[in-house]
Order: sequence, then structure tokens, then C-alpha cells
Amino acid sequence: MRRRRNPRPGVVLLETLVALAILGAAGAALATLAVGATDAVHRAERLDDDVRRASAFLDVVALWPREDLDRHLGARPQGEWILDVQHVAPTLYTVAIADSGDARPLLHTALYRAEPYMARANDHAP
Repeated sequence: MRRRRNPRPGVVLLETLVALAILGAAGAALATLAVGATDAVHRAERLDDDVRRASAFLDVVALWPREDLDRHLGARPQGEWILDVQHVAPTLYTVAIADSGDARPLLHTALYRAEPYMARANDHAP
């Protein structure tokens, strides 16, 4: 049998080089995607940790009596947080906790505190 000669020498080499270039581009794109996903996971873990710490602090603030909330009215630094306490109604306070680094709000809630009892003069009448 006679061997057929390739009519265009070097075509196989060219096809191999093109395939390797496509494979390299796809691999680089996949590596970039993996790095981006890893960064997103790390950011989410940091934010989750921030929210957990802020939640623990908010649990403490939620136990404050009315007098303590009145003393902390307004936005002010409180440790690593910015605590914003507002008295929005006679019996209602809003509390927000933000990250002091970039002031992004993490948590907020509303707290009910009963009005203080004021003794009237006629309550003690005989």
C-alpha cells in the first residue's frame, strides 16, 4: 500500500496549537472565577462574624432600661460600633448598630419601654 501524503504539511501542528490556546484561555477564566468565588466566601464570613458580634451587643442594649436609653440618645461610638438610639414615640425607641469603620448599618430594632409612673396628688388622698 502506498502512503498518502498530507497535502498541507503543518496543519496538524497548527490545529494542536489552536486547541492548546483555547484550553489555556478556558483554564485562565476558570482560575479567575475560582479566585473571585474564594474572595466572596471570605467577605461573607467576615460580614457574618461582624453581624454576630453586633447581635450580641444589641442583645445587651435591648436589656437597658428607659433611663439608659435616654442617656445614649443620638449616634455615638460605642466600642467598635456606632450606636444610634432614637426616641421616636413616648414608649418607643429605635436602636441601630453600624460598623464604625465604614458606618454601614448592620442591625436595627425597635424597643418598647413603658412610660414611668407618675404619682398624682389625688392618688394618695385618704
